[in-house]
Amino acid sequence: MARSGWVTPEGPERLTDHISLGVLTRVYPADVVDAVIERTGALEQRNRLLPSRLMVYYVMALALFSNGSYEEAMRSLLAGMEWLTGRYREWVMPTKAAIYKARTRLGSAVMVELFAQVAKPFADPGGPGFYKGWRLVSVDGTTLDLADTPANEKAYGRPGTKTDFKSAFPQARVLGLVECGTHAVISAVVAGCTTSEHDLYPAVLADLAKDMLAMADRGFFSYTAWKDSAATGAALLWRMKANAVLPVHEDYGDGSYLSAVYPSSKDRAKDTHGIPVRVIEYNVTTESKATSGNETTDAPQTSMFRLITTILDPAAASSEDLAGLYARRWEIESSFDELKTHQRGPNVVLRSKTPDGVLQEIYGCLCAHYAIRSLIGTVAAEFDEDPLSFSFTRTIRAARRSIAARPAFSPSQAS
Repeated sequence: MARSGWVTPEGPERLTDHISLGVLTRVYPADVVDAVIERTGALEQRNRLLPSRLMVYYVMALALFSNGSYEEAMRSLLAGMEWLTGRYREWVMPTKAAIYKARTRLGSAVMVELFAQVAKPFADPGGPGFYKGWRLVSVDGTTLDLADTPANEKAYGRPGTKTDFKSAFPQARVLGLVECGTHAVISAVVAGCTTSEHDLYPAVLADLAKDMLAMADRGFFSYTAWKDSAATGAALLWRMKANAVLPVHEDYGDGSYLSAVYPSSKDRAKDTHGIPVRVIEYNVTTESKATSGNETTDAPQTSMFRLITTILDPAAASSEDLAGLYARRWEIESSFDELKTHQRGPNVVLRSKTPDGVLQEIYGCLCAHYAIRSLIGTVAAEFDEDPLSFSFTRTIRAARRSIAARPAFSPSQAS
């Protein structure tokens, strides 16, 4: 029986293509994986057909081959090992039940910890991922459809609808911090879909650094969030809601002005506990369609953007530069599209039927995406090219089709 939310793959391509272990083991070396397994207490207690290290790579393989079955992903993962001893020609493929039990033994903590340890920014200073001395990063959230089970619905919730019918699937919300110049997700937190992005945001604060310029949309601002983010030393560039009260304290020659944000309207009235900010306001005109009777015409639509930044000196960053940089915030949407559409597959529902399995699978997806993006970054640096000029889709297809030249673990460890 197909899993909940199964979508039949289109086209003749099947999972008989082989994953390149080298793509994964280059970013997640065996010694790093082993150390994380030991730290999280996931080391198997006896010699097993499916040891913990193998299962870590297998969880990432599932993320790269989300349209395939458990058995097909395992077969692809091990195909490149046969040349070593020929042993795997007689190796008995574990059943779906055995693989499921091995995933359950492994748990989610290993994948969460592995991602946190390895996923670091890698854009070259001075390259397109930087503005002056600042590394461009963006924070935003997305949702993932989960297998429709009572346990998943209880743990992660289900989005509301405007009808009497419930939505098709439970959903998990993923908040990510993305390096704009590489599309690499460098920090992430997962919760139920009823948890807001704003409430998840404190979990990624520890990954902001002094060399970063962090951009965020309107829903993230609060006095506390701004104060805590600024305390990390990172420069901030956030969009504000149109009704935000930002009094003009001083006009600057580039069209921006000095203002302040306050914890309450009372503090604003008394000018107490204010945090100085610089405000940049500008209009963006987009084309939209308007219908009148039987005619459809182009109707320009203008939106006002209000940005606040911790960069108070216009000489350090002009308002024109900052407005242009904020458009780079949308790179995070492209990163999520890679993860959800090209890596996972459009309309594919996560396969895990338990809450911990969901968490393990999501971080497996994040680990696999980071591995592909890291590979692209390495190649781009070698040829002095922009990492975003390389096709993510073509790279992931190449990874799926290649056969591992050498495994990251010996046959004796995998038996």
